[in-house]
Amino acid sequence: MLLPNRMHMRPAQFVRIPVEALFGAALLVTLPRRWRLLAAWVCGLGLGALTVLNFFDMGFYEFLGRRFDIVIDWALLGDAKSYLNDTLGKGGTTAVLLGALVLVLVLIVLIALAVVRLGELLARHRHTTGRTLLILSMVWMVCAVLGLRIDGVPLASQHSIALARSRAEAVRDTLRDEREFAKTAKADAFGNTPPAQLVPDLRGKDMMFTFIESYGRSAIEDPVMAPGVNKTLAASTEALAKSGFHARSGWLTSATYGGSSWLGHSTFLSGLWIDNQNRYRTVTNSDHLSLTKAFRKTGDWDTVGIMPGVQKGWPEAKFYGLDKVYNAFQMGYEGPKFSWSTMPDQYALEAFQRLEHGKKRDKPLMSEIILTSSHQPWAPVPKMVDWDEVGDGSVYDSIEKAGKRPGDVFYDSTKVKQEYGRSIQYSVTALTQFLQRYGDKDTVLVFLGDHQPVAKVSGDGADHQVPVSIVAQDPKVLDKIADWHFTEGLRPAKDAPVWRMSSFRDRFLTAYGSTPHPSKG
Repeated sequence: MLLPNRMHMRPAQFVRIPVEALFGAALLVTLPRRWRLLAAWVCGLGLGALTVLNFFDMGFYEFLGRRFDIVIDWALLGDAKSYLNDTLGKGGTTAVLLGALVLVLVLIVLIALAVVRLGELLARHRHTTGRTLLILSMVWMVCAVLGLRIDGVPLASQHSIALARSRAEAVRDTLRDEREFAKTAKADAFGNTPPAQLVPDLRGKDMMFTFIESYGRSAIEDPVMAPGVNKTLAASTEALAKSGFHARSGWLTSATYGGSSWLGHSTFLSGLWIDNQNRYRTVTNSDHLSLTKAFRKTGDWDTVGIMPGVQKGWPEAKFYGLDKVYNAFQMGYEGPKFSWSTMPDQYALEAFQRLEHGKKRDKPLMSEIILTSSHQPWAPVPKMVDWDEVGDGSVYDSIEKAGKRPGDVFYDSTKVKQEYGRSIQYSVTALTQFLQRYGDKDTVLVFLGDHQPVAKVSGDGADHQVPVSIVAQDPKVLDKIADWHFTEGLRPAKDAPVWRMSSFRDRFLTAYGSTPHPSKG
């Protein structure tokens, strides 16, 4: 009844008087035995279920920075299983899942049995129970009236009642949000814009929209990761300048944290705030104009997706306006997986060059690219190799074998930060070297992080901000966003503008000459 729903606990949280216990004991001691047993089982099972949900909350707060939503978050358990498969293997995953299932069942049953046993004990000692309840109730009321606390925690507790009430309110809010968001998604400032009036100032440009997994503000500002990451950003900015490229950078506030990258991708590209799975399903099944689909709608671009993290059917390609999608199994990779990441970013980019970017074509290319080497658990981390030696990926066998193992890194707060920083350095280096090697005066790169890394890396209470950069050789491209007041180079300044990620689509479309023609649904 006093168990918090976050990992960080204090002893004071467990020395309070729970009012639920007082009401429960009073109920059990007054009921006839038959009804007492029924009530004890019902209350025990309910308390067991609430305890399990508290553990779910702990995990969600630790990895995603939010509580578990009992309406929509069950779908994420499949992704959790896939992640375990990639990091522990099928045998380890099966053992973990069976262990978790047994633990949940045992926990619920044991709590229920404990309540039944306690009910019988209270009934056998009615007079002692009655006097004890009277005294504890008076103490509880005095503590509540006087607001007495220990270590900042109220001694008079209503913890379980408050949690149950908040969960009921969350269910109601989720269901209401689902109905209201469906209407919101149908309204679009550029929904009826004619093709000729979409991004006219980018005609003839090869557009690259690239997400770097878990590339958050903490990578640039945390004292453990920042020195290496900022050195890489500075060196990459200088190297790009020598190749004629210049950059402008700012901050975006992501709709997700720690994971659920697809929520960040869809928020950035749809111009809508997609912070849960229901909203994601709603928008990706709608006709709402995504930023990438806007290029396809013009008819002046070929569109392609490079998705090394996709390992099953991906119907969302239609929403993103992608003519062709290359998943993890369609890029010819014969090397090892790097934990969750199916292939190093350098290989994915070289495959993009070989399969699409380097081909002669009648139209410019618009690509959406998801780079995954900086995905947790950040071990082993790939290393850059000579671009001419990438081949089919076999060159990475020795690199993967020599790398650190997830178990040796993820549970050490210093090591995991160091390896996370290395992974971001690798991803940024691979992307910027690709641009130097294969880009030209008509190449425009927009790249950003999809969310901050988990709290173990970014810290408790970290913001949801991620860097975003626009890189081009043509000075007219960057002149169009001069009024954004972004920082020169790949590293956004501390005081650079911070926008909600959902605002980027409309700002970008407007900056490059698109004319709003709203659709109201």
